[in-house]
Amino acid sequence: MSMIRDLRAVVRPSSRPAPRKEAAAPCETDTTTSSAVVDCAVYRDGSRVESGRTLSPQEAMREVRRDGGFVWIGLHEPTEAEFAGIASAFGLHPLAVEDAVQAHQRPKLERYDDSLFTVFKTVHYVEHDQLTASSEVIDTGEVMCFTGRDFFITVRHGGQGSLRALRHRLQDDPELLAKGPSAVLHAIADHVVDGYIAVADSVQDDIDEVETEVFSPGRNGGVSRGVDSARIYQLKREVLEFKRAVAPLLRPMQLLSERPMRLIDPDIQKYFRDVADHVARVHEQVMGFDELLNSILQANLAQASVAQNEDMRKITAWAAIIAVPTMVCGVYGMNFKYMPELHWKYGYPVIMSITVVLCLGIHRTLKRNGWL
Repeated sequence: MSMIRDLRAVVRPSSRPAPRKEAAAPCETDTTTSSAVVDCAVYRDGSRVESGRTLSPQEAMREVRRDGGFVWIGLHEPTEAEFAGIASAFGLHPLAVEDAVQAHQRPKLERYDDSLFTVFKTVHYVEHDQLTASSEVIDTGEVMCFTGRDFFITVRHGGQGSLRALRHRLQDDPELLAKGPSAVLHAIADHVVDGYIAVADSVQDDIDEVETEVFSPGRNGGVSRGVDSARIYQLKREVLEFKRAVAPLLRPMQLLSERPMRLIDPDIQKYFRDVADHVARVHEQVMGFDELLNSILQANLAQASVAQNEDMRKITAWAAIIAVPTMVCGVYGMNFKYMPELHWKYGYPVIMSITVVLCLGIHRTLKRNGWL
């Protein structure tokens, strides 16, 4: 039980996420190897080995192979040339290396010889004062993980998903970090999925706001004319981007939690079940968002149609009222010499009175039937 509490304390901190931009610390970046290296460290018995100088990935690998432990290398948007030396030193598969450099991959889990290649989509909720037809709601990035027997390599793309704070929290828990690279993989997976949960809650608030506007009564308690459909459609597009990050991750998390793997410590594997459950829960939420937005969009279009029909009924009703004086004026506007009551002294007031009475009668009838 103590291990479970320690594990959750590491990957689910109560503090706010790290800043958007992850700048490499001067003492951690290996400028001789790659400007994309954010951190390179050797861990032995759950503690970071302080060498007193900056180690290159190749030097860190040789030290690990000689004295034991594992090396954790973090990179941010490396080029093919920057990643080539590291890929060669650790024997990474060319197909996985190509995916890691090019990015824009769907979440997946692949096994290559003695390593696992995992892709996570990171999501970040973009704060906005008001949802508009062009509002960006969800910002996505990617984290690729190479898990080996004695190494763990992360390749991050995008401005979100910094792992520096997570690395420091893991370093504060030597017992967990002593489990090796699989503990780091689980921590990253849980960290990413916790981000999904936070984003899902924020998106729910946006959907509730739009839903309230759509179903709120119109002016004077009449039929609502809905909201701008472009706002709903934009939110639906953002939810679709969210779904693309969550849905493909279901299978990889199930595999990590159910299928025995040589590179995953048995004590760590059981905790992937918790991550898989959270992914399934968020996936259900996102699918519900999609269906709810479809219903809201249809309801909004239906309300706009009803409002237009109501306007047409009113226009038709007033046209019927105006038709009475138009008809009378049309009859008496004809240039015939012999017309009934044409020269009668009271002809004008009588005709006007009859016209007004007819118009009032039609107005009352239409209003009673709900046309006005």
